[in-house]
Amino acid sequence: MKHVRVRAALTASIPALASALLLSSCSLVGSGEEPRATESPAPSDGTGESAETGGPVVLATHESFHLPKKLVRAFEAETGYDLEVRAAGDAGTLATKLSLTADNPIADAAFGIDNTFASRPLGEGAFAEVTTTATPPEEYALPEGGDRLVPIDSANVCVNVDTTWFEQEGVEPPRTLEDLADEQYADLLVTPGASTSSPGMAFFLATVAAFGDDWPDYWTDLLDNGAKVVDGWEDAYYGDFTAGSDNGTRPIVVSYDSSPAFTVDGGESTTAALLDTCFRQVEYAGVLAGADNPEGAAALVDWMLSDEVQSALPESMYVFPVMPGATVPEDWAAFAPQPSDPYEVDPADVDANREQWLTEWTDVISR
Repeated sequence: MKHVRVRAALTASIPALASALLLSSCSLVGSGEEPRATESPAPSDGTGESAETGGPVVLATHESFHLPKKLVRAFEAETGYDLEVRAAGDAGTLATKLSLTADNPIADAAFGIDNTFASRPLGEGAFAEVTTTATPPEEYALPEGGDRLVPIDSANVCVNVDTTWFEQEGVEPPRTLEDLADEQYADLLVTPGASTSSPGMAFFLATVAAFGDDWPDYWTDLLDNGAKVVDGWEDAYYGDFTAGSDNGTRPIVVSYDSSPAFTVDGGESTTAALLDTCFRQVEYAGVLAGADNPEGAAALVDWMLSDEVQSALPESMYVFPVMPGATVPEDWAAFAPQPSDPYEVDPADVDANREQWLTEWTDVISR
């Protein structure tokens, strides 16, 4: 099965992506223009007559948002709200737009703000308090803003290896971030860039979490060991990674913990995620302060925690659900184990240091 990710480059970004999948869902994902009112019929009240509609509820999200149409239709029928989706670019662009429009919100609800971008819109007061009927596990909650942003899904960016390549070469694969700078793995790693890619940024943050202020020295060691930096995830995975391209020459790539579930051949995966190298990303949804339809927005956030939506997330958006009652595909359970202790950086630290860190990182890789 071809491994198609729905969250890749940061500038095209958390979505540089499976365009075929997105095109197939064009009725749900907007183009960034003003949303058009839907024309779905009002739901039935069970008597054969139409129930009064609750009106539109507008969702601002990133370009990778996709859920099965039947679930959207069920939400509309059950609640009386017509869902309108406004795609606002990648996660970084979405966070910026929500921050700049906090006093005049562009939607009723938002989904796709992750733990690396959450602090700015929260600080600008973009989100209102929200109460849900379901309670996600505490481990996914934000240190600040837990009453305003509700965790919906998680994914871990991890170093992946082509296990077939290493078996054929008779070389033991690396296990840790430190191993990647060992001369045994010279010229074997490819990673998307921190300034141009969401997984690249997540990998960079993993090195910040692991090495603290010494991260520039670690990156210098990586580059001296022949690490290759490319623009986006697709460039790395389908261009240079040996398990992603017939022309690939590098058996180590920065990707996702779910990636090995998409390289199954003959009942076994040909790749593996190194679970000691992972950085956890969590995506959140919330009700925008000053929303035209706060009741509809709250219903929408609540719906995203339902078993039906949570169980659809893996195959729709290639992320893990946060609710324990959700199901994941069989291959995910078998071949996509999640790390028990992923790296994390406080969102406030990311917000305060992002620009300086990326300037320093660019200087390091430009030497």
